[in-house]
Amino acid sequence: MNVRSLSIVALLVLLAAAAVFLMTPAHPRPESHEAAPPAIKESAPPPAVAADPSRADTPVTAAPARRPARREPAAKPAPAATAEAAAPAETSPTAGTLHIESDVPGAQVFIDRQFIGVTPITASDVKPGSHRLNVSAQGYEGVADTIEVAPGPRNIQIRLKDVRLDAKIDVVHKHRIGSCKGRLVATPQGLRYETSNKDDAFSVALLDLGTFQVDYLEKNLRVVARSGKRYDFTDPDGNADRLFVFHRDVDKARERLRNGDPPAAR
Repeated sequence: MNVRSLSIVALLVLLAAAAVFLMTPAHPRPESHEAAPPAIKESAPPPAVAADPSRADTPVTAAPARRPARREPAAKPAPAATAEAAAPAETSPTAGTLHIESDVPGAQVFIDRQFIGVTPITASDVKPGSHRLNVSAQGYEGVADTIEVAPGPRNIQIRLKDVRLDAKIDVVHKHRIGSCKGRLVATPQGLRYETSNKDDAFSVALLDLGTFQVDYLEKNLRVVARSGKRYDFTDPDGNADRLFVFHRDVDKARERLRNGDPPAAR
């Protein structure tokens, strides 16, 4: 075998050895039992600020990260109003309130000629000042009075059962010889004749009158006291109507007094 053949054989042997070496698997590296460090999660990079395309030298920079907005503290609730603050302020009344009662239930009540109802009744919002009050009931003399109303409540007690009488008439007293002038005045307390002739003047209780009558045709009012003295009165103008009205009012008061109704206070 020549030298050339030996070289070829040696080359084949080397090639075979190299092939065997390359095909032999490498031994695995022993695994380490140490715990691998935790993976760090990278936050996403902030968005890049777009560069001005008109300028080639404008650098591309990242936008600064936004700070979280500051939260304002919640507003504290307003304190509850105290009872004193919540209570409405007291104001003085500007109108009057009239509580009207009468000793005869169901009497009709008028204020300034306006019917407001029957007793007992309360009239609200009455303007302060002077007002005309009228109260009446069937079978009794009505009460008419001017009242002063002030702001606030007021109680008014009407006594219809009280006998009220205030009648006056000018008369001529006819004597057997001559006559004299004077005035007849009647109240619940009595009838009196006022005149400058002292011998003719008299005063007598209504229930002490023996005779008290009117003659419309004769235009004469006759009065006889229980003492027996007689008086004949006429109207100075010959007006029988005035004599009739005076007699009617006095006679009605006498009847009520006889029935036990009290006389009104003077």
